[in-house]
Order: sequence, then structure tokens, then C-alpha cells
Amino acid sequence: MAHVGFVGVGRMGANMARRLHDKGYHVTAVQDQDSRIAKALAQELGCEAAPNTARVAELSEAIVTVVSDDAAMREIYAADTHSSLLAFAKDRLFINCATITPSVHVEIEEAIARKGGLSLEACMASSITQARQGTLYLMCAGKPGAFERAKPLLEALGSTVRYIGRAGEAAKVKALVNMVMNCNTAALAEGLGLGYAIGLDVTVLREVFSQTGAASRVLETDGEDMQARTHECYFSAAHAAKDCGIAIGLARSVGLTLPVTEATLNQYRRLVALGKGDLDKSGIAELTFIDRMP
Repeated sequence: MAHVGFVGVGRMGANMARRLHDKGYHVTAVQDQDSRIAKALAQELGCEAAPNTARVAELSEAIVTVVSDDAAMREIYAADTHSSLLAFAKDRLFINCATITPSVHVEIEEAIARKGGLSLEACMASSITQARQGTLYLMCAGKPGAFERAKPLLEALGSTVRYIGRAGEAAKVKALVNMVMNCNTAALAEGLGLGYAIGLDVTVLREVFSQTGAASRVLETDGEDMQARTHECYFSAAHAAKDCGIAIGLARSVGLTLPVTEATLNQYRRLVALGKGDLDKSGIAELTFIDRMP
């Protein structure tokens, strides 16, 4: 699979393409809703900026998709158009990296199989820096044959490549990873915000948190950003809201309620409604520090 195409070359997709290019893969074509970024990346990598997704599949043996949500996923795999990926699905391998509803991964796998192709979900529990360095944590699901075919490419992208099970299963795990991460982020924002409001030194508070039961990975990645109000986006508030919604949907399907996740979802929805959905998830602190609250 020396010939690889990309659909969706925002910050994650673009850095994954760069990584594969560095590892000797021939990136054949890239496509994005924003044609400007696709053209810029194509020029950088010496490949084609495809006019539509079908052209990416036509030129490639493996196609990596990194899109934003269920609607975008269904659009690039639309069955009723000659410009979709399904137009050239036969004998291709599609590696789908989006965090979307698990049932949509199943739906897409079935659509690709009907056209004679293979599909694998490869959900990422990492961010932009890891995409560029090839140290992604990848959770994969689909048919075992698809995983074995994709494995060499995935190992060029990730330091951990785990096979979870049948289609949809990795997406379920990813939804729970992001659910817990987002809840931790919301709780950290409240803890730091409350500390600030009652007159504590937030730097000292973060140090104490790091040495006690309040320690977390989120504290390491987001605590200083919350204090300094530097919310450069690695994982957006809008995506945090979307992913909390996916987890709540899974819970409702089995009759569970998730009050902490629902409260977190409401906070992220508030942030989006205020026009701050493009901030990093650490931007939730803008709702909890008393002198920043809208």
C-alpha cells in the first residue's frame, strides 16, 4: 500500500499525511472541504489536490478519512453520487479516523463491502503533535483482514495500534475515552476557577493537585492553559460537545443516565453558543473563572 490518499486534511489529517510522506509512502491525492488547505498541502507533498473524494479513491490503494461528524462521513460515502469514495471502492482499503456514532461506522463498512472494498475504523486518542510525530494511540475495529492489511500503515502513524473488535467497537471505546477526558476537563476548570475566586494562588493549587488525588492527564495538558487563558486548539470545545453527545446516546440506548456527562455537555454547549466552539477544550475555564464569566 505505497499509494495513500487523504480525505480531510485539517490539522490532524494534514500531519498524518506528512508523517506517511516522511516514512516513504506515496501520498497520491488529498481533498478537503476547504480547497485552499488541500491545495497548499498538495503542493507541499507533491501530490494532487483532488476535486472530489472519488478522485482520491481512484488514485489510491488506501484512503485515510479524517472528517468531523456523522453528516460529513455519510457525505463522503454517499451512494447516489459519482463523486463519492464509493465510486472507486473496489479493492480499496478505507481507514476511517473520525470520532462518530458507532452505528455509522457499521453502516459505512457495509456500504464499502457491497462495492468490493474493505473498511477499518482507526479511532485516535491523541492530538496534533502525535499525528506529526507518528505516536498516535490508535484503536481499530472492523474485519480482521482489513486490520492486517492496514497494520503496516497504521504502525507508521502510531506508537500503539490496538485491535478492539468488529466495526463500531473502537468507536464506542473512543466515545468513552473522550467522555471521561471531557468530564475531567470540566471538573478541573471548576476546581481552578473556585480556587481563584476564593483567593488561592492558582499556580500553587495546580502544583498541589499534581501531587494528590486531583492529579490527572488533563491537569498536565490543560491546567496551565486554563490559568493563562491560552486556548490554542488541539481538541475543540465543539468536538468535546459532539463526543459527549455520542456517549450520552450510547447510554440512553441501554437505559443509563450519565448526569456528570450531561452537565459537561451543557457546559460545552454554552461555550459553543457563545461563539467559542473553536477554542481548545480548555476554554471551558472561561465559564468558571469569576472575572471571565459571560
